[in-house]
Amino acid sequence: MGDTRSSRRKYRNPPTIDESIIRRVQTGPIPIFQYAPPQGPVPILFEDESFVVVNKPAGLLSVPGIAPEKQDCTRSRIQSQYPNATGPLTVHRLDLSTSGIMILALNPKTHKNLSKQFEDRQTAKRYLALIEGHLQTDQGTINTPIRKDMDVRPLMLVDHLYGKPSTTHYTIIAHEHLNDQPVTRIELIPHTGRTHQLRIHCAHPAVTTVGTPSDTETTGLNAPIVGDELYGHNIAAPTANRLMLHASMLTIHHPITGKQLTFKAPDPF
Repeated sequence: MGDTRSSRRKYRNPPTIDESIIRRVQTGPIPIFQYAPPQGPVPILFEDESFVVVNKPAGLLSVPGIAPEKQDCTRSRIQSQYPNATGPLTVHRLDLSTSGIMILALNPKTHKNLSKQFEDRQTAKRYLALIEGHLQTDQGTINTPIRKDMDVRPLMLVDHLYGKPSTTHYTIIAHEHLNDQPVTRIELIPHTGRTHQLRIHCAHPAVTTVGTPSDTETTGLNAPIVGDELYGHNIAAPTANRLMLHASMLTIHHPITGKQLTFKAPDPF
């Protein structure tokens, strides 16, 4: 979905909002983050002359950060493994804390083709997650507009006044226990690609909320993803040693042949 320049400006710097309608679980500051990425080569799931599909480990950035120590990332490691790639490599991203399937283009023509597939929503994604508690509703759709929290970085927030539309379908897989605590194994299928979308859709309404939902909008699951160091109930002591969110499946069309391809990454939890 395209944005006009005015809507992009409003999203980045929304008008002043009455603080009385904002509810925050995390008021900041967010605990200081020490980047310590897992070592070793990024696992390759598929490769040809046009692109490579990897299984990004949790804790590894998708693209370089600003600080010198954050130059080590999925893109830089793949660039070193494929020195003849002409790039730009990055087609899409996963959160630092999320593991799973990423696709990287090895030449400009492929990058343009795959980027347009993502932009036009011609791809299909499936995520696996463990969320806190035993969710009772077997399946449903979350439609909750979100935007950046300009006062508590790097959080996003639910904003029914100025947020951008975001939609996720969920299906319960199983009720389980982790460390003697009830958790629900759940499939998440995003229909939009907003930053932290799945994390917010699971945790809301325990995250920031602005305004009142319209008739077409919903609340979230009120069940943070296990191990969420940003949107969990206790970010000072996450419930697991990693975020239990994994990009388990991605479907695209081959940029040269047009054939539909589906890639899967083994479930890590």
